Amino acid sequence: MKHNAMAIDVRTRIIYSALAIMTITFSIGKDLMAQTNTSTVVKNIVLVHGGFVDGSGWEGVYKTLKKDGYTVAIVQNPTISLPDDVAVTKRAIAALNGPVILVGHSYGGAVITEAGNDPKVAGLVYITAFALDKGESVSSLLKDPPPGAPVPPILPPQDGFLLLDRAKFPAAFAGDVNPEAASFMADSQVPWGLDALGGAISQPAWRTKPSWYLVTTEDKMIPPDAQRAMSKRAGSTVVEVKGSHAVYVSQPQAVAHFIEQAATGALAAVQEKAAAGVLAAK
Repeated sequence: MKHNAMAIDVRTRIIYSALAIMTITFSIGKDLMAQTNTSTVVKNIVLVHGGFVDGSGWEGVYKTLKKDGYTVAIVQNPTISLPDDVAVTKRAIAALNGPVILVGHSYGGAVITEAGNDPKVAGLVYITAFALDKGESVSSLLKDPPPGAPVPPILPPQDGFLLLDRAKFPAAFAGDVNPEAASFMADSQVPWGLDALGGAISQPAWRTKPSWYLVTTEDKMIPPDAQRAMSKRAGSTVVEVKGSHAVYVSQPQAVAHFIEQAATGALAAVQEKAAAGVLAAK
C-alpha cells in the first residue's frame, strides 16, 4: 500500500509539472499570436531611463531598433518615487500587444526589476543598471561603495531632490559622449527624488525572468565590479564593453544590438527557466 501511495504521489507530481509547463507554453504562444510577427523573437521593447536624465537619451537606440523592425516605447518616468515609476512603466507595457523586453539604464534597472513581474514581460535587459534584490534600494547600495570606487558628484539634496555637479557631470556620467552633448545633458538634468532612491524592491523579477546585463568598464557612477556582482547574482547573460555610464548615448548601435540578442533569446529562456523551476520544486 505504501509503495502504491508513493507511486501515485510521483505520478501526480509529474502530471502537475507537465500541466505547469503546458500552461506557460500556451500563455507565451497566445501572446505571440497577438503580435504582427509571430516568430520566436519578441518585437516589443520598452526603454526605461535612469536618474538625472529623461527618455530622450534613448533616441539613438530607438532609431536602430525601429529600423530593425521593433516596436519601441520610451517611458518618461518622473523619478520621484519607485512605485510611481513602476506604475508609469506598467502602463507602457499594457499599451503594447504581446510579449515585451523591458530595458533599464542605471536607476531604470530598479524600476524594471519591480515592473518586470508583469506577465507580459519576457525578459529584462540591464544597461549598467541596478539589478536589486528583495528589500534593497538604490540608496542602500550607494551608501556602501566598494573600497576605491569613484564617488558620483551628487550635490546635497534640495527640497527632497538630487542633482549632479554640472561641472563634474560630463566626466562622471558621460565620459565618452560628445562634449557638447555631455554639457547639454549636465544643464538639462532632471532632479532625482530621494523617495525614488529609497524605494525598496518587493519581488525581483530576475528571479523568474531571464535577464541580460551590459557592463561598462569605464563607468564612474556604478563601479564595474558592482555591476558584475549584481549581474552574477541575477544569473544574467553578461557582455562587457568599454564605455561610460552613458553608453546608451555614446554607443547606441551596440546597445540596441545587445537588446536584440535578448529579444531573440527571451522566449526560449523563459520556458527553460520555468521548466527548471518545476524540476527544482519536485
